[in-house]
Amino acid sequence: NKKPLLTDDQANLLFMCHSNPQLCAHVKQDEKFLVENKKKQNVKTTASGLQYEVITQGSGMKPNATDSVTVNYMGTLTDGTEFDNSYKRGQPITFSLDRVIRGWTEGLQLMSVGSKYKFYVPYQLGYGLNEMGSIPAGSALVFEVELLDVKRPE
Repeated sequence: NKKPLLTDDQANLLFMCHSNPQLCAHVKQDEKFLVENKKKQNVKTTASGLQYEVITQGSGMKPNATDSVTVNYMGTLTDGTEFDNSYKRGQPITFSLDRVIRGWTEGLQLMSVGSKYKFYVPYQLGYGLNEMGSIPAGSALVFEVELLDVKRPE
């Protein structure tokens, strides 16, 4: 009945670092980025560790975790490498907030329609220690997100 010395996330990282030192170096580099980023005047941090910056504050409806949202966004790694961009595709994307990474579910609920925010998502709120396409395992993610519309479930 003792409290564990490590959280599940810490234990998983320790195990992964033992088997893949390169992953550990990447996670440490991104954690350093987030520590420095948190010090910026306009960056706010939630209890979960999500960092965000308000670029434009809208005045429309705020979504709930089960709503569908329509957004335009650009996603990069902390070094600026772009991995996705709806602006370049020329069309926004619509999805249910309960079907995306935890950082988006949490962050988009802070926004009102018409807002544009920048999210700094720790790996634990992103894809975790899993590689996702061109996104390396353990990556912190940076997103510029513009909330265009909210639809409540019927």
